[in-house]
Order: sequence, then structure tokens, then C-alpha cells
Amino acid sequence: MKQNFQTLRLAAVSRSFTNAEGQAVAALKGLDLDVRRGEFIALLGPSGCGKSTALNCIAGLNALSDGAIWLDDARIDVLPPEKRGFGMVFQNYALFPHMSVLDNVGFGLKMRGHPRRVVEQRARAALELVQLVGHERKLPGQLSGGQQQRVAIARAIVIEPPLVLMDEPLSNLDTKLRIEMRAEIRRIHGELERATIYVTHDQDEALSMADRIVVMREGAVQQVGTPRQVYERPSNLHVARFIGYRNVVTFSLGGVIDGRATLRAGDTELRGTALGPVGPGRVSAAMRPDDFERANEGENCFRVEVDTVEYGGRESLLKVRAAFGALYVRIAGEAAVGDTLSLRIAPDRVLVYPEEAH
Repeated sequence: MKQNFQTLRLAAVSRSFTNAEGQAVAALKGLDLDVRRGEFIALLGPSGCGKSTALNCIAGLNALSDGAIWLDDARIDVLPPEKRGFGMVFQNYALFPHMSVLDNVGFGLKMRGHPRRVVEQRARAALELVQLVGHERKLPGQLSGGQQQRVAIARAIVIEPPLVLMDEPLSNLDTKLRIEMRAEIRRIHGELERATIYVTHDQDEALSMADRIVVMREGAVQQVGTPRQVYERPSNLHVARFIGYRNVVTFSLGGVIDGRATLRAGDTELRGTALGPVGPGRVSAAMRPDDFERANEGENCFRVEVDTVEYGGRESLLKVRAAFGALYVRIAGEAAVGDTLSLRIAPDRVLVYPEEAH
């Protein structure tokens, strides 16, 4: 398969399976996506949303029920995995425990029939790229989790694939190492100048690493956009909740003028930003805990009573009661259960959607 493709195209890609009751279940529903050379795409969603199924369909590990996959003008979903030539990094590393680091990395080249000298030369170059020079003769069991992950990445890239596929590669690492490896994976991606498709359930990973994020739910795409677009303008309440808009409150819609919505609940009136058509009647407003601030006056200012406090160092997470319902709020400064606070949230951080179905 050619190395310097311009576009990987997924056209209405679907995958179904039969459950224990003999019923057909759709694991992936009509996925349409174009991935450009050099792009880093994150497939983001909760467990069971179809993101790993999509990755396995691209890799050739799952057959399609419908649709097609193209690499420029070549249709590849009809090819077996080994003919696609993609590199893949698994969640559990899948290293050979009895083989040295160098032999693990060079295994794919050896299976492709390259001479031993070429295998060793390219394997050493891949290990240099992932900063593991000096570990060539060690066994995987002698390495840390982060080092093993680097070996898995080196093995995936040594074959010079047109596309690197990564399935939750950092989920087995501790928090500090995950953050370090994010930067490493992004660095390696930049040096390779190839496309990467990265599966994760971690919104922070997706936001910090991807050029574009594909948010999925129950086998279907909910939104495709840059990290900023997904973070600041979720397309629906599902995306909003998953990306951190923990507070979803029902209001009566007073009206919408130029996208600015007037929200009412009892004696409280707030201004929000309507994302698409809403109303008339009741609507749902999504707000992030991080978007509140202490303020005694101004638009969207209201009073709350503190129910619980989770200390978090410079900031604490509070559960508070407002006149229109319970909220989670992350703010700096001291607060105690029973305190009354005055809070404010900017209208463009109150995102208004059609009322959530119950």
C-alpha cells in the first residue's frame, strides 16, 4: 500500500453482529469520515459507542456489513489486514515476552522478508525516534509500562505505514505517565508526517492531542470538529455532557434574539446562547462547573447555598442549590457547607438546547 496517501475515506461504514438472542445489533452505523495525510484524529466516546469497532474495521480486523473504505482511489476494505499495511498499537501492548526489544520492533519487517541488516537498521532508527536507545537487548518484562508502550509504538511505525491506528494505548498507565506519553505520541506523529487515528474515552486526551475529534454514541457520530469546536460548542446534550458540561437544567424559554436566549425558572432569569433551533416552551441549559465565578453583580448573577465541598487545592468542587436547581461549581477560595454565595456565569457559557427527553 502506498505510503504518501492524501485521503483515507470512510463511506457509510457499518458493522452489525448477532447477539445471543439471534437479533441483529448495529455496532457501527453509517460512519462517514475523511482523514487527511498528516492529520491526528481522535475517536472519542464511552465504552460500547463503536469507536474500537470503527478502528478494527479500518485495520481489517472486522469485516464491514455495509459501506466502503478508500485510500485515495484504491478501495481497501476488500483487502486482508496484512495487505493494508497499517501500523497498530493495542491497549495491552501485545509484545512478545521472550523476544528482545530490538527483535520485537523488527518483527514486522522480518515477516515482510527484509534482510537482517535492514531490519536491525530500521528497528534501531525507530527506537531512537521513541527515545529508547540503550534498551535494545532488554526483554519487555524488564521495562516500565511507559517504555513498553514506546516499544509498541516503535513496532507500529517501523514498517513505515501510511496510517497508524491506536486503540486506548494509554489506559493502563498512571496519570503522570499518561500525560507524558500524550506529548510523546504527538511528537512522534509530527515527525512521521503520517495520519494517526486514536481511540480514547478520555476527553482530556482527545482535546490535547487531536486535530479533529469524532464524538460517538451507540455506533453513530454525534459531532466532528476541532477540539475548540467540540469543547466550546457541543452539537447536542450528549456531547455536552461527555465533554464536561455536568450541569443540565430545565428552563422556560422567554425568547431568542440573534442567538441569545432568555431563560426563566421561577423568579430567576438568565441569558444563554442557543445552539440551533430551540423552543417554544421548555429548554435545557448546559453549564460547565469551571465556568462559574464569584460575583455580586452583573448579568447572570444569582445566589446559591453550598451543600457539599470537595477540596481540590487551589480550587474546590461545590454542590450548590440555586432557585432553579442543583449545580456543580468549581471555584477558587474558601467555602463551607451552609455558606451563601453569589455566582455569575457568562451568557456564552450557558448553552441552550431543546429540552432533554426523560
